[in-house]
Amino acid sequence: MPQTARNNLEIYDDVAAQWWSDDIRWVRTLKNMVPGRLGWFDTYIDWQGKDVLDLGCAGGFMAEAIDDRGARVTGIDPASEAIAAARAHAEAQGRAIRYDVGVGEELPYADASFDAVVCVDVLEHVQSLPKVISETARVLRPGGLFLFDTINRNPIARLATITIAEDVLKLLPKGTHDPKMFIKPTELRTELDKAGFTTGKMVGLGPRGITAKGDFTFGRVPGTMIIYMGTARKSDQTGA
Repeated sequence: MPQTARNNLEIYDDVAAQWWSDDIRWVRTLKNMVPGRLGWFDTYIDWQGKDVLDLGCAGGFMAEAIDDRGARVTGIDPASEAIAAARAHAEAQGRAIRYDVGVGEELPYADASFDAVVCVDVLEHVQSLPKVISETARVLRPGGLFLFDTINRNPIARLATITIAEDVLKLLPKGTHDPKMFIKPTELRTELDKAGFTTGKMVGLGPRGITAKGDFTFGRVPGTMIIYMGTARKSDQTGA
């Protein structure tokens, strides 16, 4: 029996036409994670009037939520069909969100373009974590904020995200993640330090309840063994 390919990023294009339909359980799960993430991110930033990049935006759930908070939002993702779905949904609602196709290792933006970069459910998928962190620092203005989450690398995280979430509960398609690409908080902090960031505390993100459809809702949880969120601030010195 052939082995399932890991770190399969084609899944986002495959479901692009149904991204906003609420018909697909794993896509609803991604949508349900947005309030839990923002409930914590909101305590670190006033989004109103800020230029914000949603790095790895897929079909636009986070981008639209930040737009609702009054930010000027740009979204970028390598999944062209997902970007097309994000654009169509934003246009239908009269939202002025810019969406681009591209990767975090080569961001198509000038230096110091953004006040904040949001990057969720992305870092564990990228080809070069150091390049993505370096590019994030480059496009941030001095004093700008990087808000992120990713998956820890340990046996418990592998059990929760691969065996339980993908194989048993079908919360994600099989092959979504490659556990070898998961990132320990100490590793991420090291890369952020190298890029000139001052990294704040990291906290856990996980299931907190159940919706009427039987889907999980998400929020802060004790411990960072599985999914963890964090913030990092670029030096406020010009050129740092």
